Amino acid sequence: MKFVVSSTELLSRLQNVSRVISNKSTIPALLNFLFEINNGTLTITASDLETTMRTQMTLDNVDGEGRIAIEAKRLTDILKEFPEQPLIFEINLETKAVDILSENGKYSVLGQNADEYPNMPQLDESQTLTVNIPGEVLLKGINKTLFATSDDELRPVMTGIFMLFNAEGTTFVASDAHKLVRFKRNDVTASSEASFILPKKPAGMLKNILGKEVGEIKLQFDDKNAHFTMSDYEMICRLLEGQYPKYESVIPKDNPNRLTINRADLATTLKRVSVFANQASNLIKFELTANQVTVSAQDIDFSISAYEHINGQYDGEEMGIGFKSAFMFDILQAIESENVVVAMSDPSRACLVFPLEPEAEHEDLLMLIMPMMIND
Repeated sequence: MKFVVSSTELLSRLQNVSRVISNKSTIPALLNFLFEINNGTLTITASDLETTMRTQMTLDNVDGEGRIAIEAKRLTDILKEFPEQPLIFEINLETKAVDILSENGKYSVLGQNADEYPNMPQLDESQTLTVNIPGEVLLKGINKTLFATSDDELRPVMTGIFMLFNAEGTTFVASDAHKLVRFKRNDVTASSEASFILPKKPAGMLKNILGKEVGEIKLQFDDKNAHFTMSDYEMICRLLEGQYPKYESVIPKDNPNRLTINRADLATTLKRVSVFANQASNLIKFELTANQVTVSAQDIDFSISAYEHINGQYDGEEMGIGFKSAFMFDILQAIESENVVVAMSDPSRACLVFPLEPEAEHEDLLMLIMPMMIND
């Protein structure tokens, strides 16, 4: 089996699918890429059993068909050192010898038996729901929510992104119990209501690939797996099992105290003032008065403190409220609009943060952050 391929294009594809591979895998086959040639098309697969990703490349110069597994790390390490040039792969399927010929040399590795590579999981057709979702919507939904997922392995459902489809639209939700994000699109609908929880790892892989996608993504899922079909890639991943918490019940409905403020000004102030916060608590305090916010932090152990005044429009009772600065900064970074609204009821209850104006048509973005206790 022999084929010619661009070094930079092959490297780009391998780097994208290689993010699936786990170095801790106890199955030797999963440390390899699976190369398959069929009808002039090269299909490259990577898997960790939980998630499988593959990409296809149409080849102009190919001789023969077959399958072989090639060590992933060594192959990508080799390709990183090549400038753009055509590479010739000569593969002996009987001896598993793989020779890579460049303009100036030859690199030889030993492949593995492709039959030891696990098959790509299949969906249960009788339970599969199909949704066509624009790539930019899927990317934005992941970008808005991924940062808010939990790392708590004792509550696995919280470590992923909850995706809900119904006749009213598509909803993405993520929460770690300290912050929550709900992102809705009312222009991407499904004929019947269905939902699943997308794990963090495949969500991150989609985030890396979707930026170059144009058009719609075909999303199919059953009760165990989700299958994403893109222009040059496809990915199937095992879903998180369990019931996602009733997130709507923790979103406060009555928030009469409202601060409207420039998002960038607040974010940069947070970065400066939080340098003076206690490293353990990361607590920053907002003092809210009619048309001014005072953001302050202190670390009594080191006798350091800082405060800054920021102009903003505040309607409500004067109050002091504390937040973990890193959480508030992450929320502000995930919002794109010029001005944000921080809506509160009292210093002990969850606060809402959302764009003053919708960032785009058909969108509804809501962030929630739990306050911290202030010791006056």
